[in-house]
Amino acid sequence: MTITFDHVEQEAEHIATYYFAPERLVQYTAGQFVELSLEHPHADNRGRRRWFTLSSSPTDELVSITTKHTPKAGSSFKKALQAMLPGDQIQMSDAMGDFVLPKLIQTPLIFVAGGIGITPFHSMLTWLHHTNEARNISLLYGVHSEEEIIFQNTITSAGVHATIIVDQPAHAWGGQRGMLTADSIIGLEPVNDDALIYVSGPEPMVEQLEQGLLHKGVKKHQLVLDFFPNYVTD
Repeated sequence: MTITFDHVEQEAEHIATYYFAPERLVQYTAGQFVELSLEHPHADNRGRRRWFTLSSSPTDELVSITTKHTPKAGSSFKKALQAMLPGDQIQMSDAMGDFVLPKLIQTPLIFVAGGIGITPFHSMLTWLHHTNEARNISLLYGVHSEEEIIFQNTITSAGVHATIIVDQPAHAWGGQRGMLTADSIIGLEPVNDDALIYVSGPEPMVEQLEQGLLHKGVKKHQLVLDFFPNYVTD
């Protein structure tokens, strides 16, 4: 499908959301991902295609992705993305993936986001807010620094309590400090046999949390995992 670049919004110093107008109605479920094909000259070894979770909601008119950039050291794909002008067109695959909300709305949910792993949760929370669907959700959101905290308005609008943990905060930071661990997840909310824990972020983080949670007695069927394979900030 052809999608047309509409505009970009800066979420943080090095994090931006790119909005696109699709040529026809896009059918997808909040939390799914797509492959974008961006033709550009002198592509590096990472190529012209990349996977992105849709940070938009199926209730939005435009589709969007949210990504992080590394100044002066980004991939050719990310540089081409930053150079896009309104009206430029790229290709998008059909949406796919099963990192989506469970059908049973009574299921207690614990969302665990590491950095840019907040994107599928933004899609889900936006959808819940737009449809007025109430879910029992707790959110644990880990970032490197306070400057990387994004989507706070969406979290608040959805009525979700978020616990934010910062790895290297400024001295004035009054919230939790440290890194995401199985202990911090278990401490967030009692994990009963009906609860599901959704974890999204870089692959090493997700794997570490999965092993830690299993060691703590969480059942494998209670874990819903979403990671960015071979993720590097680019």
